Amino acid sequence: MRAAVYRGQQQLSIESVPVPEIGPGELLVRVESCGICHTDLKKIAYDLLPPPRIYGHETAGVVVRTGSGVNGFGEGDRVALFHHIPCLDCFYCRHRIYAQCETYKRVGITAGFEPAGGGFSQYVRVMDWIVRRGVVRVPDGVGFDRACFIEPVNTCLKAVVKCEVQAGETVVVLGQGPIGLLFTLLLVKQEAQVYVTDPLERRREWARRFGALAAFDPVKDPSAVGDAVARATHGRGADVVLVATAAPGIVEAAVRLSRPGARILLFAQTAPGERVELDGAAICVGERAVLGCYSADVDLQERSARLVLDGELPVEDLVSHRLGLNQIHAGIEMATHPDSQTLKIIVHPQR
Repeated sequence: MRAAVYRGQQQLSIESVPVPEIGPGELLVRVESCGICHTDLKKIAYDLLPPPRIYGHETAGVVVRTGSGVNGFGEGDRVALFHHIPCLDCFYCRHRIYAQCETYKRVGITAGFEPAGGGFSQYVRVMDWIVRRGVVRVPDGVGFDRACFIEPVNTCLKAVVKCEVQAGETVVVLGQGPIGLLFTLLLVKQEAQVYVTDPLERRREWARRFGALAAFDPVKDPSAVGDAVARATHGRGADVVLVATAAPGIVEAAVRLSRPGARILLFAQTAPGERVELDGAAICVGERAVLGCYSADVDLQERSARLVLDGELPVEDLVSHRLGLNQIHAGIEMATHPDSQTLKIIVHPQR
């Protein structure tokens, strides 16, 4: 099969590699759609993990082989995949902090080499503990491009739930890339009053279309969003600020935009070595809560799947490019350096 193999030093190579062998309790899935995620971009850009690996984890496709003992799935089933699933029995699972579970940290889907998601290939091996809890059926009539949003929607829904966003609250989302726009969709559905920032006008247009009350350019007019939120809240500031992009000073800006007692959630600060310096009194005396949120939540799988598969969120509107596997280098470049036409990029490995 063909796969985009990460070879280190920011290099991906389109290669012919063996189709993965599966064992008892496992599935072999033909990958039809796999979204490019910014965590993949960071792993490639910063050489975060040793090569060789095959990345890609926002994956949907068709079961083509089942291992002995598999119940509930058969050849021809259309599925979407979660590459992390917790044990549900350890200290962190008992406290529902699933992403810190050691089993969760083990990637359970591979296209060969060290497991890394494998979606940038034509076939993936789904390991037994993922098969038991991390495979979602995709109904006939639902496209794979839509289905591969289930995992990223789950991660965003987890953040919104963690912030305990209430109807009528004023929420600012910093960044309106694909993840930021998913936040906007979820928050509007939650009946929050949403204000957003992004330097790209097209993304601001999409945010307004999705229900944001206002969208501002943080580069050309850095004070505009703060002024608008202050007017809307009688000078208090935002109840919640979600940081959906990484940029110098952006977390400090989130604190300034928030009211005393607000919740500030960091979603995009995922690369080791990223540093944030904050005014301690703004947090302590201002009684603000700074939260971290990473990856998916097994408790939210059914809810996130329903939002995507039932069409409650128009996720396919976010897709700007659909590329064959041989075009993945262009896709990585576009996702890393987006322009006004770039939103979600989906790879079709069978093309």
